[in-house]
Amino acid sequence: MSANTARVHKATPEEASSLVVEDITRAASRLAGFDGHEKVLLGRDDRRGLTAIIAIHDTTLGPALGGTRIWMHDGFDAAVTDALRLSRGMTLKAAIAGLPLGGGKAVIRADAKHDKTPELFDAYAEMLAQVHDSYITAEDVGMTLADADYLRARTPNVAGTTIGGSGNPSAFTAEGVFLGIRAALKHKTGSDALAGRSVAIQGLGAVGRALADRLAGAGARLIVADIDRQRTADAATGLGAAVAAPDEILTAAVDVLAPCALGGVINQRNIGLLKAGIVAGSSNNQLLHHDDAIALKERGILYAPDYVINAGGLVNVAAEVDADGYDKAKVEARIAEIPATLSTIFAEAERSGKATNQVAFEMAEARIAAGRR
Repeated sequence: MSANTARVHKATPEEASSLVVEDITRAASRLAGFDGHEKVLLGRDDRRGLTAIIAIHDTTLGPALGGTRIWMHDGFDAAVTDALRLSRGMTLKAAIAGLPLGGGKAVIRADAKHDKTPELFDAYAEMLAQVHDSYITAEDVGMTLADADYLRARTPNVAGTTIGGSGNPSAFTAEGVFLGIRAALKHKTGSDALAGRSVAIQGLGAVGRALADRLAGAGARLIVADIDRQRTADAATGLGAAVAAPDEILTAAVDVLAPCALGGVINQRNIGLLKAGIVAGSSNNQLLHHDDAIALKERGILYAPDYVINAGGLVNVAAEVDADGYDKAKVEARIAEIPATLSTIFAEAERSGKATNQVAFEMAEARIAAGRR
């Protein structure tokens, strides 16, 4: 995809900015991840090292909310496609959680370990300020709480910060996934008890490790994998977890497989190799393709749709922009509803013969359609 499209804004010399923001919606529409997105913007600042994409999928129910991912994708199109797929997932997540928000996502194409600089974030804050009325961002892969705080000090449309916010939302995401795993076990086996159950966790970032702590505390036996060996070593020492290689964790013989890293890890190449009875994790877009859920169903594997089970972080961040102000008790009550929503989806999938993600999609689309009316 070419980035040579109509320019929306170029800062004047008086603004002392080298940022250029372009509307690339038309060009992005040729990519597979495009789904009627309202707007896709490319921000570039060669002097300050910024290449960023903001994808706003749908604002029917409210302003788009979604985190900023910092990742060095293999090519520009891959970065745009990631933003497209993630923003669509955020629309569905907000709708099915009953939130007055739409879906968006941002991707900064950079190495989170080596490329993050104050200058890069200054440029990105300028880009965010241009969409302050339609897009609110927060943390995602590669972005820290300190990064979010830095941005929030420069533009108001940043949530999940310590500056007038509730801080890192990872614990809330992990809590929702933990409760969702119990709901899946209840549906699959008749009991939500975790004692003695085996769970494979792919990815021990902020959410994955918080989930591991909860599962271990409930008596689950853990197998973990992460590209950071220190994380797996810490889990082995602190939680008694077994460690698997990153390329082996998906096919571990366990009760539950919890993908908690990047998306697209469940696909036609490995579905036939899975040995877990349940797939339930925190990562977005766990399925490479929507129809992969059908293959899981045919194998008797229960899939907890990612944007349903991992909505806890969004629920918490959304509460920061609530008209009545942030209320932690309300957040916890809404996250506690995730198991009931999943149970409804599991039951309807069983009744109708549809895949669980298709049932979840139809529920979300119904709420968006009601919002349009």
